[in-house]
Amino acid sequence: SRGRDMIAELAAFNAAFGVVKTAITHGRDIASCAKSIGDMIGAQESLRARGEKKKNSIWYSLAGKDTNDFEEFMALEQIREQRKELLQALQLLGRPGLKDDYLRFEAEARRQRRTDAAEAEARATKMVEWGVGTLAVLTAICLMGYGLFILGRSQGKW
Repeated sequence: SRGRDMIAELAAFNAAFGVVKTAITHGRDIASCAKSIGDMIGAQESLRARGEKKKNSIWYSLAGKDTNDFEEFMALEQIREQRKELLQALQLLGRPGLKDDYLRFEAEARRQRRTDAAEAEARATKMVEWGVGTLAVLTAICLMGYGLFILGRSQGKW
């Protein structure tokens, strides 16, 4: 499953890279391929995040290195090379300052993705807390009801 996810992310990056490179080669503005740039950044960040999550996992440290490590390394290396190629294309074929604009856009997109991920994690944590709280309240109500039932039964009222 992880291998397929990695392949899917690499394929998404490659497809987006092709769109962006073609747009720049044909002199189109970088804004015309903002979605593809977002897809590239998303795929790259997702691969990186999976690697970091795996490295920080207790199962990873207990089981040792995984066979997918080299595949992940090679996928990230391919992305690095394509990104370097894209930056060169931006500098050579794009308008003056396009490379700097792209780097700013990329940095902002990464920042926004991190913010969105942190917000999603906070929402998920809050939902779990509410779920656990609700379950605790319902359990307490049930136990009180059962206690009252036992108390009433022991006094012969039921």
